[in-house]
Amino acid sequence: MAAVDTARAHAQVVLRIRGLALAAATLPAAVAVVLLAGRFTGRIGAPGSADAAGWDAARWAVCAVAALTLLVAGLTARAYRRAVPPQTPAVPLDRAEAPELYRLIDELAERLDVPAPSAIALTPDCDSWLEDVPPAQRRPRHRHEPPAPVLVIGSPFLWWMRSGELRALLAPVVAGTAASADPEIAAARRFLRSLDASLDTGPAPAGLGGATLAGPPRAPRRGPAVLTDRITRRLLGACRGHAAELERSVASWASEQARAVDYGLRIAAQEQVGLAYAGWDRLLTRVALPAWRLGRHPAHLNAGVVAALTELSRRDRLADGYGTRLGDRPACDLLEEPGTVDRAVSRLAAELFFGRPAAGAWHELEWADYPAEVVDAGWRARAAALQSALDRLAPQARPGAPTLTRLLVRLADGDGEQLAAALAAQLACTTAPAPLLEPARSGRDLLVDHVTAMVCCAAVDTAGATPGLDWLDGPVLLLGGVRRTDLAASVAQAVEQGQDGPLRAWLDAADVRLEKPVRL
Repeated sequence: MAAVDTARAHAQVVLRIRGLALAAATLPAAVAVVLLAGRFTGRIGAPGSADAAGWDAARWAVCAVAALTLLVAGLTARAYRRAVPPQTPAVPLDRAEAPELYRLIDELAERLDVPAPSAIALTPDCDSWLEDVPPAQRRPRHRHEPPAPVLVIGSPFLWWMRSGELRALLAPVVAGTAASADPEIAAARRFLRSLDASLDTGPAPAGLGGATLAGPPRAPRRGPAVLTDRITRRLLGACRGHAAELERSVASWASEQARAVDYGLRIAAQEQVGLAYAGWDRLLTRVALPAWRLGRHPAHLNAGVVAALTELSRRDRLADGYGTRLGDRPACDLLEEPGTVDRAVSRLAAELFFGRPAAGAWHELEWADYPAEVVDAGWRARAAALQSALDRLAPQARPGAPTLTRLLVRLADGDGEQLAAALAAQLACTTAPAPLLEPARSGRDLLVDHVTAMVCCAAVDTAGATPGLDWLDGPVLLLGGVRRTDLAASVAQAVEQGQDGPLRAWLDAADVRLEKPVRL
């Protein structure tokens, strides 16, 4: 019980800081009341006494300070009341949508002897946590009984893990509801959240591990808000160390409570967390991002991550006993309609990690349509952008046909740097970046990517190649049904060194016709 006592001790310190702040705000008013009462009772600075003038001046000064202090305190309190702590975007799951999952969590809470979470929600992330119920969604309860928090579960866990693994993984998280039910800890957390939220009254962050929905920049603070922000920062500074120790102690407390529940299985489940994170990150950056850039969102990302992790396990042998593990029941079977839930989570992932598409609306995409609607369409869009850059660098009124011959001649003539700069400038004006998923790319990297796309288009048009999808690497080129991985090196050599010999040899071996215009 040392962890719970430590957590309560730090919560009490935070509440004591809150009380001291309230006392400091009311002290001038209390002094003013004493001085005014003394004036009316004749005990302090009675009229006609030798020191009456001095006491009257003191009363006016103290009353002025008290009025100003109360005004600032009122504005600060109003800012705290109006501040809305940001809620992590998630897909809520009603009990009717996942009765077996709710039953699993309820039984886990009963086994841990803690309050059951009030609800369950899914987030497109490889993490799970407890989140307080927003004030607007709270049901009437006993005023001394804080509402149970919402259990937020990372959706990749639900699809990749087995039911037993998920229960073991969530045990320490569910155990944390005991701390949320503690009145002192709950009050300290509410105070800290109100301080944090009052400092961010612009567009509310809708984060996911740092991810935020796009929004206008926060307006600069003016007038009294500058003063209230300064007071809030001072209070946060005084509470910061205790807040960190409070959460650390709560986590230790929850871990101790969960130790007796599926502890051995939890070790195996933790190994799957790293695997799930690797597969999820790769699926988003290499498979989902190319689709998002075209305004299409894959409807079943979580089913896709299972395919990606299966392929990763097969290639790298990262999951011991993988075949035996697949015989256990997957956790997504605890949902009534896994496909419907997957659609909702996949849509949320697109909006969180990418934002709104250029067209303003998302088009749902099935995995079977990915090669045609994303791979081929993406290649041709990049080939068209490369052709436009070539035309801008051409002599006056001499646009050329979109052929590989024309492109290779320009690269062999040493125009790669100029073409890369033109392409980067063009794309900067027309393409929205996705900084959450990929770093900024140089013009040379972009040129390699676009030259590869034009080569792939030519291979599809003239050599019978087909676009394909690799669950780990995203868009791929298939020649004779076989994935070609030997194209990248020859393209890079042509772009970076102007040596197009290896690329021409590759094209000749693949029977790609250089002189035929590429269909854009």
